[in-house]
Amino acid sequence: MMKLVKYIALSLLFGATFFSCGKRMSKLGGESDTLSYVIGLNVGHALLEMDSTLNVEAVCAAIRDVYNATPKMSMEEARDYYLAEKTYFVHEKAKAYQEQYLADLSKRDRKYVRTRSGVTYKILKLGDQSHVGSMSSRDTVKIAYKITDDSGRVIVEADTLRDSYRNLVNGLQEVVRIAGKGATFNAWLPSKTAYDIEGNKELGVGSNVLLNYDVEILDIKYNRR
Repeated sequence: MMKLVKYIALSLLFGATFFSCGKRMSKLGGESDTLSYVIGLNVGHALLEMDSTLNVEAVCAAIRDVYNATPKMSMEEARDYYLAEKTYFVHEKAKAYQEQYLADLSKRDRKYVRTRSGVTYKILKLGDQSHVGSMSSRDTVKIAYKITDDSGRVIVEADTLRDSYRNLVNGLQEVVRIAGKGATFNAWLPSKTAYDIEGNKELGVGSNVLLNYDVEILDIKYNRR
């Protein structure tokens, strides 16, 4: 972000001899103006590709404020605001995509059920229902599973994993609690119920990734005290 801002500012500084916001140049005057115009064209195209909704007048106002040494925010404040907005935009876009993807999936295959959180699953083999809905954080589970993303890339596959129920991602907890010991199921977990914005570096899961789980529940130990 900082490099981009500095590059834009430098390019516009070169173009100051011929460019004024709200006005169109009638002609280029000399090599310096031509070079500046070429740089300006590149910056303009880069900005257009980055965000075609930018308010050009606001961009120009910021340039004038820099030239007049009267900026309305510091570069640090600008950076923090930009990163916050960028993160929010990407997150909301991913959220909308995932909701639509899962809505379409449940329409194509009526065996899929959607929970309030958006987890979309189908049980291929129903397990023991004697403890359905009564699992606690002290319980442990043993599962075989494969995780893929929505492009089909295999992220991790394991024949057996034993772990505390509380350590499973939230979306997986939802289905395990319903399916029961001995069940097999397929579940799509929207990112908010899995690794969300943070992702998981250890597994190689990026930010805002929709995940698919193929799971067999090999065992559940209920630890009641």
